[in-house]
Amino acid sequence: MELNKGIFKILKELAVKSDSLTLAIIYTCGHIVIAMTVVKLMTDASLWEAGSVALVEPTLNGIWLYVLHRLWKRFA
Repeated sequence: MELNKGIFKILKELAVKSDSLTLAIIYTCGHIVIAMTVVKLMTDASLWEAGSVALVEPTLNGIWLYVLHRLWKRFA
């Protein structure tokens, strides 16, 4: 239970105190892992195939998150 509280505390601090680039990089890495897993499970592709497919869309989403977070911090 203590580990879970620690993880959520770290994530909250990252979301509030981190700069936009750090948040976007962490988000993108997690998104890539999730996308690889989904592609692997749904298509039975190899991890290399799933990884190559999973790099494009999450990377674009990571860029979008960076832009969105910068705008949010500026205008919110």
